Amino acid sequence: MRLRVEFTTEPFDLDEAPAHAVVAREVIQAAELDAVDVGPFGNTAEGAADEVLTAVDALLRKSLAAGATRVSLQVNVIDGAADGGGEGEK
Repeated sequence: MRLRVEFTTEPFDLDEAPAHAVVAREVIQAAELDAVDVGPFGNTAEGAADEVLTAVDALLRKSLAAGATRVSLQVNVIDGAADGGGEGEK
């Protein structure tokens, strides 16, 4: 099964990326994921379920420890059907 995670960390700072945002991005970029897209207002990544869930655990723990007061995330199954025709598949 493949998953897509979308997340943001708060509080926002438009002048400079806060430590919690930097940590969250580093976690996702270091994970064994593909289709990683990081930006100032949201981040996405895709990968195998185990890798995404491991990365989400580390993301939550490390970004909260680095000062995040809120982490918003959404995890979607992007293919789980035997024929590979899951919702959102490219």
